[in-house]
Formats: sequence, C-alpha cells, structure tokens
Amino acid sequence: MKKLSIILSIVMATAISGCTEADFSENYANPSKVSTATVEKQFAGMLVANREYVLPAYWNYFVVLRTTLTRYTQAVGWINSSNQYVPGEAGIGGRWSNYYDFLAQYRELEKIYNNLSPEDQADLRVYMLTATIYLYDHTQRVVDLHGDIPFSEAGRLSQNGGDYLASLPSYDTAESIYTTMLDGLKGFSDELNSINVSPGIMVGFETQDFVNGGDLSAWKKYCNSLRLRMLTRVSGVSEFQSRATSEIAAILGNPSQYPVVETNVENVQIDVISLDTPIHSKGFRGGLEDWDGNLAGKEMIDHMLDNADPRLRAMYEPGEEAGTSYLGLDPLLSENAQTTLVATGTLSRYNRSTLSRNEYFPGLLFTAAEVSLLKAEYYLKASNDAMAQASYEDAIEKSTEFYYSLRDLSTDGTSGPLTPTNDTEVQAYINSADVNWDNATTNAEKLALIATEKWIHFSVLQLPDSWAEQRRLNLPQFSFQVDNANEQTLPPNRWLYPNSERVYNTENYNAVSGEDNLTTKIFWDVN
Repeated sequence: MKKLSIILSIVMATAISGCTEADFSENYANPSKVSTATVEKQFAGMLVANREYVLPAYWNYFVVLRTTLTRYTQAVGWINSSNQYVPGEAGIGGRWSNYYDFLAQYRELEKIYNNLSPEDQADLRVYMLTATIYLYDHTQRVVDLHGDIPFSEAGRLSQNGGDYLASLPSYDTAESIYTTMLDGLKGFSDELNSINVSPGIMVGFETQDFVNGGDLSAWKKYCNSLRLRMLTRVSGVSEFQSRATSEIAAILGNPSQYPVVETNVENVQIDVISLDTPIHSKGFRGGLEDWDGNLAGKEMIDHMLDNADPRLRAMYEPGEEAGTSYLGLDPLLSENAQTTLVATGTLSRYNRSTLSRNEYFPGLLFTAAEVSLLKAEYYLKASNDAMAQASYEDAIEKSTEFYYSLRDLSTDGTSGPLTPTNDTEVQAYINSADVNWDNATTNAEKLALIATEKWIHFSVLQLPDSWAEQRRLNLPQFSFQVDNANEQTLPPNRWLYPNSERVYNTENYNAVSGEDNLTTKIFWDVN
C-alpha cells in the first residue's frame, strides 16, 4: 500500500505564468520565506499542488470539464444551449492558474536542489528524476489544451529573487516543449535503470512519494508509458515520424530495459488511503452529478447495448423511472425535447457507486488498458496485424477488469449490487459485430475500433487524453447540433488563453495572439 505522509506545512512559492507586480504581491509568497524547505518536503508539496486535477474534484469536474471536454468528447449527454462550444473563462483560468502554481512548486524544488552540494545532489537525484516525469505528464496535458504555452521561463519568481518583471515568461512552441520532454524522458528511462538510492534516502522517498510509494519499478513504467503516449501523439507529424517509429519500437522491443504498465495492478494512480487526509475524491459526487452532469450520452450507450458490453452495468445505471433499460441522451435533439426527456427520469447516468460517490476513487495517471491500445495502434501501423489484434483485445479485457475493480474500492451502495462479469461475457463482447477485429477489412476500420475503445475506456475519467486522441485521429466520429447563432458552431480545436495573460503578460501574449482562437489546431492534429 502506498504511504501517505504528506508534509503540508511547507511554504509554497506560487506563480502563474505572468502577472503585474501588484498581482504577484497579492497572491504569492515572499521567495525569501521558502529557503528553509527541503528537497523532500518540496517534492511532496509539488505533488499536492495539482492533486485536484488528478483526483476527481468538484472544481475540475463542475467548472472546468462539465461544459467543455465532457461534451466535446460526447462522454456525457447534455441539454443543448447557445454558445455551448466556447469554453468559459472560469474553467480556463482556473485550470491555467493551477498548472502554473504547480510549475512554480517544481521550480522551487529545482532551486533548492541546485543549491545543494554535488554530493547531496547525487544522493537526492531520485527526487528530481521522478518530479520531472510527473511534471512532464501534466505539462503535456496543458500543451494539448492550448498549444504554445509559457514553459522554460515560467514559474521562476522565486528563482529570480522576487523580480516580478524579470519573471514574465515568453511562450514556448508546443513542438519545442514536446521535444524537450521526449528528450528528457528518454534520458530518465535510462538513468532509472542504473540509479543507486541509498537506504536512508529511500526511506524518505517512500514516505514523500504518494504517487508510486517510492517504487522505482513503477516510476520506470510510468516514464516509458508516458513516452509511448507522447510519441504516439506526435507520430503523424512529419518532423516526429521517424523518431516516434524508432523509439516506440525500442520501448516495445526491450521490455526489460523499457518496462511499461502491463497489468491493472501496475496502474499508475494516486490511491486514497484515508478520507481524513487531503487525498480523497469526496468532490467527485457534486462535480459530476450537479446540474445533470452525469447523464449518459446516446452514442456510448447505444454501442454498449448493441454489443452487450460487460462494462455497461459497472459504468452506468438506468434512470430512476427506466426499470432495467438503458437510454442515452441524443445530442441532435432540440433543447426542448432534451429538457422534456431529462424530466422523465428515464435517462441513464454514470454509475454513482462505481464513480461519483466512490470516495476512494483513485487519481488516474496511467492504466494498462491505455498502454495496450497504444501498442495496438503502433502494431497496426507497423503491419503486424496479429500483434495489433492481440493488443486491442487485451485492452478490452483490462478495461473491463479495471471498471469492476473501481467498484470494489467503493463503500457506497446507492446503485445497488453489481453483478460480476466473467471471461465468457467479455469474449462475447470482443466477438460482437461492431467490436470484432476480423470484421474490419481495412486499417482505417481497425484504427476506428481502437479509437472507440480508447473513448469508452477514458469516458469521464481521462477527458484531456480522450479529447486529444479524438482530435488527433478524428475518431470516433460524432454528430453535434450546429450552433448557428454563434460564430463557434461546433466544438473547438483548442482552448483559448485565459484573460490573465492578456492583462498581466501582455507583451509575451501579443507574440502568440494571432493563434489564440478556437479554430487553430494543435501541431499534432494533422488530419
């Protein structure tokens, strides 16, 4: 079991990407007051800083995701409304500010580490390696939402001795950030294979690391799985194609050197150990359920029903007035028709006991099912149909096991007992008409199968990843009601930058303002 002994009393120097002097003074700690922090404490503080964007939390689900990614991905059903495809400032600004608070914690860790003697740096190297892997995971998500962002110069208020103007950062291109992260992760994966951590340092690391409990094997798998995700994400970009092909081949061809997450026991996640700590999922209930945010969408429900998906009853529950029938909300219905249907109580909702009322729901970072689906896509492109099929079917098995294991964590009985699944039921789904690999006659059709399984597996749990994959592949293909009353008639290609960038980081924002619209594509979106 992962240890949870988090030191929350450290002084955190926080900084968003760009602010005026007054804004900095109001919101951020005096850099001189954080000098007593240690690498160990600052490492834990960094992990704490973004916990509510890992563990399901109210603000993220209700304010950030409910009106954006849950709808763009059709992971939920919702009532159509005017201006529904424009992401709101509250969600964008909140998500942006949290990331740069988190990044500032990492920069403070850098500062403390860089001021150590070479001997102490060598002893504590494991903290910097793992902290950077974790940082890169969450940086990728922000890049995938916005494109170019401040990165290399961002979050350095404390490092710059409190000089506010010197701390206003320029924007790095999304391509350069990906390159930096891929270069770093490749080096980290090799270094983790040879790193020697003394027993005394390891005791502290096991205590402070509430992601992997100090397990270096788990960090290796996290690092290489993240490489696999990022390399796949850029694999369609001409400048990255050769690198993606060769490095994915190296990872999958040498599992002893480059291990990845292979089983659900190895899933990289923040476990909830006690509800009396800040590490919990109590906010999931209101965040997902309030204002009907947990309604089932028609596309996913219909696919599951048509093919007898065993995950259906673990992921969803019938409406209160629906008996045992499952029904999803059609996004093409009029607002009036949708409102009437919601009021009948016949629409299905995400299973409350498995998901939103499961206070022990883990903070997901990487699952075995995702890795298998990434493998399936690589093997498909490499013309290894047998391995592609095996990986695809393995992903379905692991995803099914994963959703039932989530229910096992729950102490909530709202949704009633869950009938267990079995191998026969899972295999019947794999053999069903719309899922069977052999029924797909072209690589395009097989890629659509892989994309559909990613979409189902990610559902409302990994929405940034789901939206990124759907934009990259243009799969699955969805129909949306066109909002003809507004300029943004369909879901966007990216998020806008928050207003704080225009106001406080004006000069640097102006350099990228030409691409700050909802139609600009992220560089890996080449379809």
